Amino acid sequence: MKTIVRQRKSWLNVRMALLFALGISLLMNMLFLVMFFFGKPPFGDTIPAMRIFNPNFTLIRFVLNFILAFLLYVLIFRLLHNEYFTRKNGIAMLILIVIVCTALLSLAESLIKIPFGHFAEGSRRFFGGLMGDYTIAIVVLLSSMLMYITEKQQKTAVENERLQAEYIKSQFMALRNQVDPHFLFNSLNTLNSLIKTDSLKAVEYVQKLSFVFRYTLQNKEVISLHEELDFTRAYAEMMQIRYGDNLRIVYHTDDKYAECQVIPMCLQTLVENAVKHNVVSNRQPLTVTFATTPDATIKVSNNIQPKKEPEESENIGLSNLAERYRLMWKREITIRNNNGNFEVEIPLIKI
Repeated sequence: MKTIVRQRKSWLNVRMALLFALGISLLMNMLFLVMFFFGKPPFGDTIPAMRIFNPNFTLIRFVLNFILAFLLYVLIFRLLHNEYFTRKNGIAMLILIVIVCTALLSLAESLIKIPFGHFAEGSRRFFGGLMGDYTIAIVVLLSSMLMYITEKQQKTAVENERLQAEYIKSQFMALRNQVDPHFLFNSLNTLNSLIKTDSLKAVEYVQKLSFVFRYTLQNKEVISLHEELDFTRAYAEMMQIRYGDNLRIVYHTDDKYAECQVIPMCLQTLVENAVKHNVVSNRQPLTVTFATTPDATIKVSNNIQPKKEPEESENIGLSNLAERYRLMWKREITIRNNNGNFEVEIPLIKI
């Protein structure tokens, strides 16, 4: 069973820092950018301080806000990659580091703004200088924590998916390992009977058994329908060596489903099950029919003629087949008694 669990790349990276820093700096400077493009304050004379407008200072302010947000994002992302800062005490330390770093960056920013003198006055009153920088810091911190929590939840989901896939694979292999010994046990019992009654048929049976076991020894967990049908024909021929014309196998399969996927030995299991639980005699011949359906299933049916003394059975064949389909594809096989016919429908998985 191929179980592929894709690992998601961490959101806490430089590219994400660039994108979010750009978004925050655009948001924080929206009014000044409007003035930059339209050439006048958006509030007219209602805010005198906003009348002071300089395009160069607007661009510098935008760049400085971008640098501040970007550096804070990179710093926080680096700290969040350290397990210490994701714990309760570490988060308090993280906030303290952000406060100190924002103050230092704000100081450096104010030194850069000195040459602009009174042009900075209008924007300082409107956005608050250091308070504006702390506003950016709060937005950066909250968005970083939100990204961290989202990423952690996704990693947890991926890990749970991986563990579930491993669990399903172990269950599937356990079920498969039950089927192969069961098939071998029944085949050897049949061979033992033939050796005592018909040595020539026993030789032919061994040849067929060799072909069948080459198939069962394949390390394939899914197989095409036409390969499974070829194997089932070989197995049915083994049974017909023993039962002759008392066992009839009929095929009504459409070639368009030939490449659909099934679980190995699923059809053989149903032939084995039919022979095991029903009378196969000259007076009561057993007919097993394989037919594909328009619903993309293959229906296997046989006439019900139960033995007077039913063989002891642990129902390994059918129950394991149903469980393997649930584990592999989360699909159900259909089992029903239809007017004296035992029918099993197996989904065909299109690729």
